[in-house]
Amino acid sequence: MQLKIGVYNIAWMRDLFESNGTPKTSGKEETRSKQLADIIRAMNPDFLGIAEGPDTLVSGAKTSTQQLEDWSAHYLPDFTFKGIHGFPSAGQQELCALYKPDKIKVLFTPETRDGERFNQPFLMDTTNRMIKEQYQHYRPPLELSLLGPDDRMLTRVIIAHTKSKGIFDKVDYARFEQLSQRDRLRLFGECMHIRERCDSYLSKGQEVIVMGDINDGFELDFYENRFSKSAVEILLGDLWKPEWVLRSVLPKPKLTAHGWTPYSGRYKDRITGDLFNVLIDHIMVSRGIKVLKGQVWNPYLEKNDPLIQSLKNQLILVSDHYPIYTEIEV
Repeated sequence: MQLKIGVYNIAWMRDLFESNGTPKTSGKEETRSKQLADIIRAMNPDFLGIAEGPDTLVSGAKTSTQQLEDWSAHYLPDFTFKGIHGFPSAGQQELCALYKPDKIKVLFTPETRDGERFNQPFLMDTTNRMIKEQYQHYRPPLELSLLGPDDRMLTRVIIAHTKSKGIFDKVDYARFEQLSQRDRLRLFGECMHIRERCDSYLSKGQEVIVMGDINDGFELDFYENRFSKSAVEILLGDLWKPEWVLRSVLPKPKLTAHGWTPYSGRYKDRITGDLFNVLIDHIMVSRGIKVLKGQVWNPYLEKNDPLIQSLKNQLILVSDHYPIYTEIEV
């Protein structure tokens, strides 16, 4: 079965909704919603994972699912998208998804054994000292099952928005170093926890897709050399179990004078003030999934793609991230 799949950090999508959860239909929010709708319409995904989606309240009075479906009904009336969400985060910016119910069935299927749910604290040895520290996902990864129309399991999907490496407080260099190491270890811990879940699925003969804003790339910086690992490579898996290794739907990024290419975002270096291109949004798939196409919808890179070029303004204005898109066969 062929599927068109994307993942998109929409950057504070909650701002597109009123406090009661209805879509805003005037002003700059309406303009941004129409631009976002143009992108989704052109992408025409069977499944779109979303980072920084609209809020879910613990009381259930307002959910990402309902807001996504109301937004889609208003701005994408030519589609019949359904929404889905999982455990609410401790703050804002939820993980959620839109999908075509006439093409696939999508179920929220978290682990049920005590201590293994993504919304619970977990123990992980992130420093290889044989000492486990306690961590907790700030945004519990969204754990889904994708089924075909005949209810056949197609693949498991985990959507993640893992710990940011950014330091936003005013600190001296010593404190900056301390916080940087702390945040990196938490990022490693979150990805190790997700990878354990991938291994559990793969051990049962199920396929796996991990997608989202991982806030990390491949062999990118000083701390990854210090700790001899990166968060993305943790997610990819163990080379001693090659049949369980995930692979990116994108080509291997190359280092240029302006950062990495392909890239899904651009950020200012806190020390130098320079803008730096980064690939921190990813889709990774298991070996039983055939990748037919994979690209970043980045108009600065995809200059020969007329569809992406027709959406250049929308892609630049809607978010500080570019979506990742892939076509797969599973």
